[in-house]
Amino acid sequence: MTTSTRNAAPDPQESLADYVRRVRTALGLSQKELAERAGIHLQSVGKIERGQTTRLKQQPKSGLAHALNIPVDYLDAVCRGVAVEAGATLKFCPHCWVPGTIPDAMWANMRAQYCYLCGSLLRDRCTGCEQPIESLRFRFCPHCGKPYKNAEPRVLEVPCN
Repeated sequence: MTTSTRNAAPDPQESLADYVRRVRTALGLSQKELAERAGIHLQSVGKIERGQTTRLKQQPKSGLAHALNIPVDYLDAVCRGVAVEAGATLKFCPHCWVPGTIPDAMWANMRAQYCYLCGSLLRDRCTGCEQPIESLRFRFCPHCGKPYKNAEPRVLEVPCN
């Protein structure tokens, strides 16, 4: 069972604890499963959901966002207690991103337009149907089935005689 990032946006008055618990339970995950997917300790998930942790460092924040299938901006907004900005989207570099992995934290910056590694324009929409990218957990767009990252063209080698 997956949840759309549109349905998982935090309410401005929602605490980090309530938000993480709500999204985790909507996905049908246990705390242990969430911890494993996010690459953080089980006790850390417990502390977050009990309200003992109200700020997140970049690595756990990125891991949680990937495991919960939400943009990092949503966790930033809920930690600050503000509404999610309208432009919060998932972005990736079509050259540097490896499908199924956590996108680089620098790409999640609201103002980022280009990859800091290779200079390519970051992509936030499917090239097939122009729908916003809802999750980078999978390789294909759920709307049209087109892969987010196009395969590299193959070069045929012709032996020289």
